[in-house]
Amino acid sequence: MLVREIILNILLIGDIVGRPGREALVRLLPGLRRKYKAAFAIANAENAAGGMGITPDTAAELMDAGVDVLTTGNHVWRHREAASLVAEEPRLLRPANYPASAPGRGAAVFTTSEGQPVGVLNLLGRTFMRPVDCPFVAADREIEEIRAKTPVIVVDMHAEATSEKQAMGWYLDGRASAVIGTHTHVQTADERILPQGTAYITDVGMTGPRDSILGVEVEPIVSRFLSGMPARFRVAGWPVMLSAVVIDIAPETGRATSIQRVLQLVEEPQTTGETQPGE
Repeated sequence: MLVREIILNILLIGDIVGRPGREALVRLLPGLRRKYKAAFAIANAENAAGGMGITPDTAAELMDAGVDVLTTGNHVWRHREAASLVAEEPRLLRPANYPASAPGRGAAVFTTSEGQPVGVLNLLGRTFMRPVDCPFVAADREIEEIRAKTPVIVVDMHAEATSEKQAMGWYLDGRASAVIGTHTHVQTADERILPQGTAYITDVGMTGPRDSILGVEVEPIVSRFLSGMPARFRVAGWPVMLSAVVIDIAPETGRATSIQRVLQLVEEPQTTGETQPGE
């Protein structure tokens, strides 16, 4: 008699931008979890509050919608209350390669509703970014600890340079179940399973306004490119594109068996005007 292999389906959702991104996720996530039989959902939320950073209210909104773990990146400390939030909320990670004195943690093992342990590791790139500790050294340290508890490990590599993300994918091939790039907000078409069983994509994309520049209204961004002058950036409105990947993982080995891109449009009247300071 043939024994059917058990597969763990994990949904990873790209950078959520402002209120439109949050509202789209709240609306779509239950259906996506049913459609893809996702036992676990991870979302990058470093742009969830006003297009930059995260707050207690925005984190609660996303977790109440069904996100199991929130990852972040270089904007995690944007709001004053973020430090205490990261320190106190176990389902919210900051990059593991921030200095050890930073609040919170960058990796943890969580459990699905069926009792399957899932390790999640959040890393931050250094190329074209503000200086932090080495993400490769941090990955070695954290993965060794996680693998003592579970072979299922999903890595959010939040980085600017495609080369740095690819390097991390190859570096962790066979040691992580998936290395998923975030930060640049544009979904890439290079999803694949690496030779030793690690699912990889350079960037999962964003969950935010489609008719925008990385989630922000077009005109101020273009004006800044033309003039070089500071501009007030505003999160754009609807429609919203939700970007994600679904990863199938064999829980006994931690090897990924497939990775599938997800793009879903939500059309609604424009109702938001959240702001962020231009940088």
